[in-house]
Amino acid sequence: MRSLICALLITLSYCASAAHILIPMDETQSNHLKSYGITYWMLTKEVPVDWLLNYRGGSFMVKYLPTLENECVIRGVSYEIISDAEANQIVNEISSPASNMDVMKLEKYPKVAVYSPKSKQPWDDAVTLVLTYAEIPYDVVFDDEVMYNELPKYDWLHLHHEDFTGQYGKFYKTYQHFPWYQQQQREYEESARKHGFSKVSHLKLAIAKKINAFVASGGFLFAMCSATDTYDIALAAEGVDICESMFDGDGADPQAQSKLDYSKTFAFENFRLERNPYEYEYSNIDMQDRERGVSENNDFFSLFQFSAKWDPIPTMLTQNHTHVIKGFMGQTTAFRKELIKGDVVVMGENRSIGEARYIHGVIGKGFWTFYGGHDPEDYRHYVNEQPTDLNLHPNSPGYRLILNNILFPAAKKKKQKT
Repeated sequence: MRSLICALLITLSYCASAAHILIPMDETQSNHLKSYGITYWMLTKEVPVDWLLNYRGGSFMVKYLPTLENECVIRGVSYEIISDAEANQIVNEISSPASNMDVMKLEKYPKVAVYSPKSKQPWDDAVTLVLTYAEIPYDVVFDDEVMYNELPKYDWLHLHHEDFTGQYGKFYKTYQHFPWYQQQQREYEESARKHGFSKVSHLKLAIAKKINAFVASGGFLFAMCSATDTYDIALAAEGVDICESMFDGDGADPQAQSKLDYSKTFAFENFRLERNPYEYEYSNIDMQDRERGVSENNDFFSLFQFSAKWDPIPTMLTQNHTHVIKGFMGQTTAFRKELIKGDVVVMGENRSIGEARYIHGVIGKGFWTFYGGHDPEDYRHYVNEQPTDLNLHPNSPGYRLILNNILFPAAKKKKQKT
């Protein structure tokens, strides 16, 4: 009986001292990607989380809850149980003016949508892969939902690998006779007619403008690969026909280049259109293979280190356990730096070859992030290739950048005690 009482007292003492759970995001973390899912899950339970910027790779700290500890065990996420005194010591260290660290309080989970065709596509999408793996819920929206003004229901929108110029991904040369290509063209043309447009390019422009309004009113936009440059090209080409006859039934405007309006774009200016419909490029925004001069073995880009206390937004978006990220290709792999607008924040670049890989900006009350490449753990992903198994890459720094963006809309700077 005495031993039972002693054991109970020890347990109660342990629970009393277990005031916080720290989820480290440095090299000690067994599963970085699912750590974001745990954080999102806590927000859905109305449990606020402190995001410790630049502290051990951008760790998360929360009041101790037995259910949280159990969830970390179930999902294979590393965690540490710390006392109130230890938590206060961490906050004091972060608060020091000498430290490049800060605390962001996450309070409300963002509602996530992915703009993607409802029919199966012959390629996967890194964002939907990592959201599924991290167990972060999302809705799929497409033309109908956007045209029926449903975007305001969401806080965060990802653009699947879409071609907003209406040129069907410029896959015509290679895939024009493939059933999936022909089916996609039929579906897109039917959607355009349904919404009162004679051309797919006109519908995609209308979609791009509604997305613009969503961001300007306070939404957050994240895009990868071809959804980055084609989005800006579509906005710049409003009222200009840039599609050849195989895409929309008539020829492109021969003066299209001179009629582009760069003031309408998010990120890029002074770019030159790729007019050849058989060329697998949209413009010179994308750094092409022959220009880059790198191979898989030496393709890397570096993240900038921002001031956590003065530049919290890019600091949040670049949290990682390494500042050197493996490069990966896509239809749009990287952005030519001289074509990026001056007010855009470059967060990741390969300076030696003049390309940016990860950029961010503000439109009205909202924010956007563009990330070059297709899949951070598949260097050269092909059509109809099997999707990446993220069970093999639970600590992927390239995928971490995507998930930083997911949590960004939940952030609110924590007021320090005086």
